[in-house]
Amino acid sequence: MTFHRFVALGDSFTEGVGDAEPTRPNGLRGWADRVAEVLATHTDDFSYANLAVRGRKIDGVIAEQVPAAIALDPDLISIYAGGNDILRPSVDIDAICARYDVALGKLAATGARLLVFTAYDPGGSAIFRPLRGRFAVYNEMVRWSAERHGATIVDYWRLRDLRDQRHWDGDRLHMGPHGHQRVAIAVLDALKVPHTLTVELPEHVLRTRREIWNENATWTRESLAPWVRRRLARASSGDTVAARWPTLSRLD
Repeated sequence: MTFHRFVALGDSFTEGVGDAEPTRPNGLRGWADRVAEVLATHTDDFSYANLAVRGRKIDGVIAEQVPAAIALDPDLISIYAGGNDILRPSVDIDAICARYDVALGKLAATGARLLVFTAYDPGGSAIFRPLRGRFAVYNEMVRWSAERHGATIVDYWRLRDLRDQRHWDGDRLHMGPHGHQRVAIAVLDALKVPHTLTVELPEHVLRTRREIWNENATWTRESLAPWVRRRLARASSGDTVAARWPTLSRLD
C-alpha cells in the first residue's frame, strides 16, 4: 500500500526519546520519523504528524491524542501506550487495557490502517525484570484487541536482537538511534513497505570493572535518581513538552 497521511500516537517511545537530532522539533528523530521518511519516497502526496509526548500514561494518550488523530483524517495510524502505567507501583492492567480497547476501536473505525505495538520484554533488565509478568499480561490483552479490531501488530516483545545494549540509550530506558532504526525496520516490514533500511551496530567495547562501576554510578545519578524523584513528586518528564509534529506536515 501507499500511505498519504501518517499519524503517530503515544509516549516517549514514539516521540523518539533517545534518538537525538538537534535540527528537528524537541531535538529528536525516532523510529516514527524514520518510517515517515521512507513512506514519503513512495508518493508525492505525503504528510506526517507525531502527537506523542514523553511520560504520557494511557488515559492521557486516549484523552489528548486519539481525538486529535481522528480529526486529521489519516490513512495510517500507529499507537503505543501503557508502558508508563505498567511501571507504576500499582496498576489495574485489565482496566487500562479495557479503556485502550475502546480507543483502538475508535481509531479502527476511521478506516485507517491501524498499527499497534506490544510492549518490550524486560526479562534482560535487572531493574525491570520483576515487572515482566505485568508486561506479558498487557501484551496478551493488546494482541486480543488488535486482532479484534483488525490492526497490524508490531511485536516489540519478540524483537530479541534488541536485547543487545548497543541498541539502547545511556538511560537504559529508551532506545538509542540503532534501536529506533531497528523498530522502523520492523514497522515497515509489518506494513510490507519496501525499504533499504539496515542497522549497523558499533563494535563491542570491552570495559574494565572500574569502567563498568563508573558507568553504573553515572546512570544512577543522572537517570535513575531523577526518574525516582519524578515518581515521588507525581511529576512527568512530559509536563513541559509539546507534541513534535502536532499537524500534518511534510518532512522536507
